[in-house]
Amino acid sequence: MTSTILHIDGSFCEGGGQILRNAVALSALLSKPISIQNVRHNRRPPGLRKQHEAGINLAAAICSAETDGVHLSSTSVTFKPRKIRLPKTLTADPGTAGSTTLLLQVSLPCLLFSPSPTPPSQLTLRGGTNASQAPQIDYTQHVFLPFMKRHFGLDIALKIIQRGYFPKGGGTVFCSVPSLTEALPPVTLTERGPVRLIRGEARVGGLPFFLAERMKNAARATLLAGGVSPTIVRINAVRETEQETVGSGGGILLLAETDNGCMIAGSSVSTRGRDPEEIGKEAAEELLRNLRHDGCVDEYLQDQIIIFIALAKGRSTVKTGPLTDHTRTAIKIAEQMTGATFHLQEDPSGFVIISCDGIGYTPSL
Repeated sequence: MTSTILHIDGSFCEGGGQILRNAVALSALLSKPISIQNVRHNRRPPGLRKQHEAGINLAAAICSAETDGVHLSSTSVTFKPRKIRLPKTLTADPGTAGSTTLLLQVSLPCLLFSPSPTPPSQLTLRGGTNASQAPQIDYTQHVFLPFMKRHFGLDIALKIIQRGYFPKGGGTVFCSVPSLTEALPPVTLTERGPVRLIRGEARVGGLPFFLAERMKNAARATLLAGGVSPTIVRINAVRETEQETVGSGGGILLLAETDNGCMIAGSSVSTRGRDPEEIGKEAAEELLRNLRHDGCVDEYLQDQIIIFIALAKGRSTVKTGPLTDHTRTAIKIAEQMTGATFHLQEDPSGFVIISCDGIGYTPSL
């Protein structure tokens, strides 16, 4: 491990938790100690929340890191990793409705590589499963993980044991993460192809079933008003049992599948005081917006794949819609920490071609 500490400005661009997650994950994977100042500078309140504390501690457990400043409200964090030894069996729980999907984001890259074959690592993640400030667990299950399998050959198993809704949390998700002994392949994804099906699920837990029906109907009506053919729309309404959920809440995820295997999503989460029609309409409008740009990934997958194409061997090329601040942040951290080179071709019509010359990372013995 290099002894030189890399200094990272936590106020850059989106200035939130993503800087922490990506920087800590890459620090663990590459054995590069880091110091992050101005943690979550652009959030109110700034500094670490319980969710970020749990995520950093999870990454630290994977690589036996020495840490400093990992406590509630801290605006300065130091992370000094040691060697990763796989497999791992770990549990993370922020004790709040903090997102399980964001805990997976920080830990997954750390568990993907081993110098020799090992059994899969096992993760139990507790907290919120469907929250407004993070990808819903359904998105991770139906968009992100299928992308990882299709393009990187990674068969990551995810099981929702119990859903936890805001503000109570208390959900449980189990993940089994296989490791690789060779570099990730590059991704070429520039032709989306026609949309052949839009499917989705409007769900509630601890609430009446008719609320899910109203979400579903509003989403369908919005899609049809946006020019989608009714023959390709398949949306279900679901009410979870008491055993399947903690607390009460709901949400909707819509998925557009294309002939070329792309998955474009739109989603929304129920919050107190909002009509279910508003939730369904919001998810459908988000999906329509993502489809208009003719990109091959949506605005949420866009930033989540950056760390992986930076680690991959060779040039990846991905067509997407306008870059989000999260994506610009992810690119900055990836370039700073890995040495990968990104090129952006931003078209006036709205789409962007992201190209990356990855480093072909493989772990050393």
